[in-house]
Amino acid sequence: MCGRIYIKATLEEMLQNFAFSARRDVEALSNQFPRYNGAPSLYYPIIIRDMVREPDIMGPVFVSARWGLQPSWMKPGGRPPPINARREGIATNGLFKSAYRSRRCLVPINGYFEWKDIYGTGKNKQPYAIAMADDSPFALAGIWDTWRDPATGADIRNFAVVTCPPNEMIADIHDRMPVVLHRDDYERWLSLEPDPGDLMKPYPAEQMKMWPIDRKVGSPKNDTPDIIERIDPDPEPTMM
Repeated sequence: MCGRIYIKATLEEMLQNFAFSARRDVEALSNQFPRYNGAPSLYYPIIIRDMVREPDIMGPVFVSARWGLQPSWMKPGGRPPPINARREGIATNGLFKSAYRSRRCLVPINGYFEWKDIYGTGKNKQPYAIAMADDSPFALAGIWDTWRDPATGADIRNFAVVTCPPNEMIADIHDRMPVVLHRDDYERWLSLEPDPGDLMKPYPAEQMKMWPIDRKVGSPKNDTPDIIERIDPDPEPTMM
């Protein structure tokens, strides 16, 4: 799964790193980044395919969206919006299939967090930060939708991150990872192609890195640069 991310760039820096995209309604997020401990339900800059220039010029556009997928038909007060969409069945699952077919997005980040269950009990997990080996920003594959809040009448754009089985590095700590897209595949993921299923695969382990970090990342209230600093983890138990 992918339940926490970090963006150590300012909003302007992130927009410049993905300068192939036009800008839409993201300026309101400018005072919210860097964000070192990004949780679901918050708003993030994502890239969708939308109108760049009237009447019919389409292309990549930066917009603001809330993490947690709420399709337009979802009623309020029901199940929590899913933050991830498994690649297995994404094309047929009623919650995801429409967004996957026609509303895919890029989620630009600097890295994400995952937890390793050290003792196999679920009670003592060591968190890790995961990023590109060269620390460059990258994009996760996502899907998006728009939900109208019946209380306010406001249309809320929202998204989920697509996940897949892990690469060899991530497999050491978890059985899932987000789909990380190669830059050459951004355009295709955003295209009108209804099922680019071959793009939803583990990213090469040799191009990524991970390192142990402090457990205070577990609380989204802790949102400071030291969140992503390497620590010496507690020793793992030895097998007898």
